[in-house]
Amino acid sequence: MATAIYLEHYLDSIENLPCELQRNFTLMRDLDNRTEEKKSEIDKLADEYIANVKNLASEQRVEHLQKIQNAYSKCKEFSDDKVQLAMQTYEMVDKHIRRLDADLARFENELKEKLEVSGYESTDTRGLKKAESRGLREKRGSRGRGRKGSDEESPRKKKMKNSPDLSDALLPMQPSDVLDMPVDPNEPTYCLCHQVSYGEMIGCDNPDCPIEWFHFACVDLATKPKGKWFCPRCTQDRKKK
Repeated sequence: MATAIYLEHYLDSIENLPCELQRNFTLMRDLDNRTEEKKSEIDKLADEYIANVKNLASEQRVEHLQKIQNAYSKCKEFSDDKVQLAMQTYEMVDKHIRRLDADLARFENELKEKLEVSGYESTDTRGLKKAESRGLREKRGSRGRGRKGSDEESPRKKKMKNSPDLSDALLPMQPSDVLDMPVDPNEPTYCLCHQVSYGEMIGCDNPDCPIEWFHFACVDLATKPKGKWFCPRCTQDRKKK
């Protein structure tokens, strides 16, 4: 159910993304075409100037060069507009990627908590049912074979006793596993995992902390602690002092 909710919300958020991307790409293509036209115009003006420069008066030369300069300025304007559109497109997609990263981290933490709770409940339930069935079998067998001692354990019970709990058998899931994808090299990284910012984070209260910000899951936190909080590295440094 939680998966469906996360997926539905995320699909709603990116519903208009294809149209917005198509619009930006169309505008960039149009800017490319206009730039190419201006470049052809510059080449033509330059050829005319070179061919007739000896026959032109000084004022005509200045006027002709000014036309070339204006065309170059227009090309630069088109290029700047294209760069702005490209940055806007990148940020548009990156915003949805960061939201997906945060949703994945939250969903993973919720799933881990549910698995731990259900694991403990199922272990207790199975133990109770086995105890009840064993009592019935002992009651039935006491007529012919006699009742076994209460301290005797069956192989199944020993196996269950020695086997790890479901929560222990589960591999710990870290948000860093979910975020195993290419990251913008210009985007700052944080935490002990050296990943980008996502989900819930907490800041170290040591003003000289080299890392500063940490993901909840990476420092084994479920909620924000009361009072001051220091990261594992700063805690060790404080103990040494």
